[in-house]
Parts: sequence; structure tokens; C-alpha cells
Amino acid sequence: MNLELIADYNCIVGEGPMWHPIENAVYWADIPQGRIFRYDPNTGEHGLFFEGGEVGGFTVQDDGSLLLFMESGTVASLRQGKLEYLIDEIASERDTRFNDVIADPAGRVFCGTMPSDSHLGSLYRLDTDGSISHVLGGIGISNGMGFTPDGKQMYYTDSPTHNIYIFDYDIATGELSNQRVFVNTGENDGIPDGMTVDAEGYVWSARWDGSSLVRYSPQGEQVNRIWFPARKVSSVIFGGGDYTNMYVTTAGGQDKTGEGPGAGCLYRINLGIAGKGEYLSKVGL
Repeated sequence: MNLELIADYNCIVGEGPMWHPIENAVYWADIPQGRIFRYDPNTGEHGLFFEGGEVGGFTVQDDGSLLLFMESGTVASLRQGKLEYLIDEIASERDTRFNDVIADPAGRVFCGTMPSDSHLGSLYRLDTDGSISHVLGGIGISNGMGFTPDGKQMYYTDSPTHNIYIFDYDIATGELSNQRVFVNTGENDGIPDGMTVDAEGYVWSARWDGSSLVRYSPQGEQVNRIWFPARKVSSVIFGGGDYTNMYVTTAGGQDKTGEGPGAGCLYRINLGIAGKGEYLSKVGL
């Protein structure tokens, strides 16, 4: 297994790798330290791209800018190093932050939040006109999402429950319905974190405290597992011209002794399996 170390910035919570199809580059975040990094596979160069408040997740906008989902329900566009705020805050999320997010085929963004001492997490939908709607409540930790290749269903991870759910999805309205469990990962296999869906409709789920990346068939059967030298494997995305490169983030870089020598890094692996590009968001454009 050719596991290639791309960059090591000792990320405390390395997360949210995103392939930028316009720039042919990879972006990823270190959430607690408010850092976003960029890697250009064509030149091999990587470095710090942005430093500010905590960014729980982000999407690539249709115009090439990044849409950041931050603390207190803040949403901001990042263009040429400057932030333009679309949502200053969500009153009920002042004591927490956004976590994983995903753009849908229409350019909306499903965006989840972390729990706080006063309430559990939620899932919101940010529409292209900038309005935001509450979709789900009572969530342990809102995490990895993905769409089936036909765009008719959406996967959604609630980490503490060890459940990856699947919903029916209506592209015309953005509505989710018919929630059911796709996979329960069990209590002894780490915690399901970020995820993506490949071109064949197979689900790739990162394992926080499980040192691995797991592939599931559309029927929910485990068909492959890739091990990493880090306990906290946090997320994965496909990239490259043919979308066969998988970029994987890990966390725990502040404690490599306890978390593993590969903690806090960005990795690349190519199994010859093609992914598909993530949808671009179109919020406020």
C-alpha cells in the first residue's frame, strides 16, 4: 500500500480536505488553530493559506472562492485573503461552531454543528439566496456527508451514535426524508468521521480513534480497509485530473507519541479507484 505523506503541520484537528477543481489544488483545515492549508500537486508546494477563527468546514464556490463555516454559526466568503460575512452568527449556536459541510447538486450547503454544554448539535441547510433552515436537531456530532451518484440520496454521519444514515433527497427542494441507518460501525471500531462517495457509489468513511479508512458497498457491506500510522483519521476526498488520488487528513499532531507518527498530517493514496468531484456551492452568487 503506497501511503504518501504530503504535508505535516502537526494539525491538532486536521480536517475537511477539499479538492479545488478550478485551481487543481487541495485545501484542508486545522480547526482549533484556525488554519487552512493549500497543496498544489503540480508543483509539490504546500503552505499556510489562511489563519483566522476556527473553520469547521468549507466548500468551494462556483466562482472559485472558499465558503467558510466558522464559530457561532458564522458563514463567510474567503476571496483573495479577505472575508466577506454572509451570516454573522446563529443565535442558538453562539457557544459552538460548525463542523462538517457539503454542497449539494443545486449549490446549497448542508452544514452541521458541534454540541455544546447547553444543547446537542444540529444540521442546517444554507440555500443559495443566503437563507438558512434548521433540518435536524438532537445530533451528537454532525459529521461526514455525501451523495449517491444519481443524486437521489444523501449520507449523513452522527459520530457518537456510530451511525452513518441515509436519506432520500429531493434536488428540487433540498428536502431530506425517509431517514434510516446505512451502517452502524459498532462500539469497538473507532468513531465514524468524515466521508466521501466514489464513482461506483461506494462509501469511504474515516475512523477517528480507529486508525483507518473504510470502504462500504452501496449495500453497507465493508469491502476494504486502509490503515494509517495515526489513531485519528478524520476525513477523505478524491482529487486529481482523473479523481483517483485520495487525500486523507489525520488529527492529534500535538501528541505524536500517543497518537502515532502520522498524526496531524495530510496523506495521499491511489488505489486506481475513481472518485467524483464534489459539488460547488453557489451561495450568494
